Amino acid sequence: MTNTGQSITANGKTIDVQLPLTLHAFLVNQGMLPRSVVIELNGEALSPSEFEKCELKSGDSMEIVNIVAGG
Repeated sequence: MTNTGQSITANGKTIDVQLPLTLHAFLVNQGMLPRSVVIELNGEALSPSEFEKCELKSGDSMEIVNIVAGG
């Protein structure tokens, strides 16, 4: 598969990416810890165990929420 420049939307912001790209790799490239976020991709909630298998596609839209622990 050939790498092509495409874009996705994360938290309302358009981000250019090189595809193919997994959700896990995208998060790492954005400086996020994959186990410390909750993702909704195209309206569907994903568990962290799915991040490595989930291939992003041009035009995907996601919401990323950081998990904060505290007392």
